[in-house]
Amino acid sequence: MAYSNIKDPSAHFQTDIYTGDNANTHAITNDGNSDLQPDLVWIKRRDYDNQHVLHDTSRGVTKFISTDRTDAEGTISPTTKFQSFDSDGFTTGSTSGAYNASGEPFVAWQWKANGGTTSSNTDGTKTATVQANQDAGFSIVTYAGSGSASTVGHGLADTPDMIIFKNRSGANVWATYHQSLGNNYKLELNGTAAQDADGSFMNGTLPTSSVFTVGASVNTNGSGSNYVAYCFAEKQGYSKFGKYIGTGARDYAPFVYTGFKPAFVMVRCSNITGQWLMFDSARNPYNGDFDYLRANNAGAEENSGLSFVDPIDFLSNGFRVTNYDAWMNGGSNTYIYIAFAETPFVAGGVPTTAR
Repeated sequence: MAYSNIKDPSAHFQTDIYTGDNANTHAITNDGNSDLQPDLVWIKRRDYDNQHVLHDTSRGVTKFISTDRTDAEGTISPTTKFQSFDSDGFTTGSTSGAYNASGEPFVAWQWKANGGTTSSNTDGTKTATVQANQDAGFSIVTYAGSGSASTVGHGLADTPDMIIFKNRSGANVWATYHQSLGNNYKLELNGTAAQDADGSFMNGTLPTSSVFTVGASVNTNGSGSNYVAYCFAEKQGYSKFGKYIGTGARDYAPFVYTGFKPAFVMVRCSNITGQWLMFDSARNPYNGDFDYLRANNAGAEENSGLSFVDPIDFLSNGFRVTNYDAWMNGGSNTYIYIAFAETPFVAGGVPTTAR
């Protein structure tokens, strides 16, 4: 049984859905069991093809990046778009369709790092700016590229299972490391291509409990560019970064044990062309008709396009794929997933004696 030291996942991750009101100030308050002052806020309008927008407290409220685009980091007016990270949520402005269009539905996925408090990290060969939530295994790392192989401290005190890199200065891909792919393959969060053999983005080196390595790739370490890396380390009963093999059949589709009831799951086929499919329990509180968004696509929320309208079920201890579409369950294909908990299967810490 997956005992967890994180009794309340909502203290570290929450999904909030809200309706835009076009007001000059629109405060979005989370409704989890715990107050959550987010350090990474990822917003998507659900009914229209507005881009994904990501803000974090390390880069500041005026800076955004979009997972469905390769664009460099953009700058916005906080008055009209994203205004603040709050003690239990965030505040948007008035005039942007990507943040607060009147009467329109939005979703915001939020992670806690260190309350916006950063520190200089010298664990690697280059100095990085880091804020880390070691309890939940999440850190935000910013650093300057050099064009030569380097190590960068991530602040987690555990080995990251997933790292998402973005060149803030240039129009480059979202190079993504996942422990199921190994150190010589990357996926592009903004794209649909299969995993790419690319030893340069992490210099063919697996991350450790203190650092990750970057090579000479412009996607992770180009000279003169600035970077952000979102690092995640798996925590029992709270987060899971794994893979499953597709069966090609709905009747015996894969069940994935996570050790918790999911609040959020993202799935991506790694060996063929695919989509980054995003599911959560806030938009879909009941099994039977799950809608999905695509991290790599600005399109509206969908519940069609897969082989069955109900593509996934969230269960008390994991999730079950309920379709046979190539995006989620093609025969013998490999799928990576990212999952965060709504409720741990068993909370209260790992027992000291066997039961």
